Amino acid sequence: MIRFNLNSKPVEIDVDPNMPLLWALRDILGMIGTKFGCGMAQCGACTVHLDGQPIRSCVMPLSAIADKEVSTIEGLSASAEHPVQQAWLEHNVPQCGYCQSGQIMSAVALLNEHPDPDDETIDSYMQGNICRCGTYPRIKAAIKTAAKNKQSAFDYSLGKEVGGQA
Repeated sequence: MIRFNLNSKPVEIDVDPNMPLLWALRDILGMIGTKFGCGMAQCGACTVHLDGQPIRSCVMPLSAIADKEVSTIEGLSASAEHPVQQAWLEHNVPQCGYCQSGQIMSAVALLNEHPDPDDETIDSYMQGNICRCGTYPRIKAAIKTAAKNKQSAFDYSLGKEVGGQA
C-alpha cells in the first residue's frame, strides 16, 4: 500500500511500488491531465510537482513518493484561475495542447522559484519541455505575463495576497 497526498488530498493505492507515478495518476487515480510523451523523462509532458519541485512522473517509481505531496495540473485550480493558466489563455499558447500540462507545471515551478524571471532564466528552466508545435514564443510571453500578474496580486515577502485579501 502506497500513501501520499494528491492535490492536497490523501490517497492510498495498492499497486507495484515500481509502477511509474504517471500510470498510477492516469490509470488508477483518473488524473488524465498529465500526459505520456516519451517515457524517458526527456520531453516534459508528464511533469508534475513532488513536494513543490517539478519531476518527470514517467520515470518516478511510486515507492519514491510515499508520504509526499504530488500536485498535478488538475490541482492548480478547478476552473483555470491560476495566474499561469490565465496567462496561457491570454496568449493563446496551446496549439495541439498535448505538452501544455507539463509546460504549465514547469512554468509554475519556475515562477515559485524565480518570481520575476528574465529571458535567460525562462529558457534555462523550461529547457527539456518540448513543444512539437513550436509555441515557445507564446510560452515565454505567457510566463512573463503570469509573473507580472502574480506579482501584482501576491506579495511573496508577506506570503499572502495584497489589496486587503488574505
